[in-house]
Amino acid sequence: MGNALLEQKTEEELWADYKKTRDPAIREFFIKQYAPLVKYVAGKVAVGMPSNVEFDDLVGFGVFGLIDAIDKYDLDKKVKFKTYAVTRIRGSIFDELRSIDWVPRSVRQKTREIESTIVQLESKLGRMVTDSEIADSMGVSEKDYHKTLFKISGTSIMSINDVWYASDDSENITIGDSIESPSSLNPDVIVEREEIKRVIVDAINELPEKEKMVLVLYYYEDLTLKEIGKVLHVTESRVSQLHTKANLRLRAKLTNIRKGII
Repeated sequence: MGNALLEQKTEEELWADYKKTRDPAIREFFIKQYAPLVKYVAGKVAVGMPSNVEFDDLVGFGVFGLIDAIDKYDLDKKVKFKTYAVTRIRGSIFDELRSIDWVPRSVRQKTREIESTIVQLESKLGRMVTDSEIADSMGVSEKDYHKTLFKISGTSIMSINDVWYASDDSENITIGDSIESPSSLNPDVIVEREEIKRVIVDAINELPEKEKMVLVLYYYEDLTLKEIGKVLHVTESRVSQLHTKANLRLRAKLTNIRKGII
């Protein structure tokens, strides 16, 4: 099917044709049409990443996700392709980043140490812990704790997109997915998936107000860290720190919750 003929059809008609024929020309048409979406998602992921992570590499990783989305998209589910594709594209980028193991071991160890400290303290105290309590438990000053948060900030976007729950229907749930769509669940999800998402959203809502705002503005309202800084009247580095703190708290909180529900 030539491009001229493809352009004469509606997108819905093209999806219906592709579902029946798997015509490579239609597939190529969709890849070209949604290439800007891949760049957009890659650009979002690139913010806060270390300089050794190349934007072009992220785009290349994202294309794999776009192709996967095109092949697996089901028009009957009444979910917009763009909505479906964003999750697949981002997931593909993070899968590839995990496979090349770009996070320095020392940073990964420090992240685990902080998260473990928060898990233990909150489990023991039954409430959200303060920075000073975390620092005391780790045997460091609060100033040094904040310096450590800054060092690991480049990996917090990565870890918030780790799979938090994998269901039997091969669909994964990440914390990031739940922040992006706190009230819009795919209509065909099973009750169990709805419950897991509800738990994640409740955990997000219990975060300190500024940390919650950073997560929602970044993932749901689609603002950059710089734009969030203007909204909250703080520096971009402060936003980065709040983002990291929110991520560590959230993952620790969900670790404690998870023990009781899975």
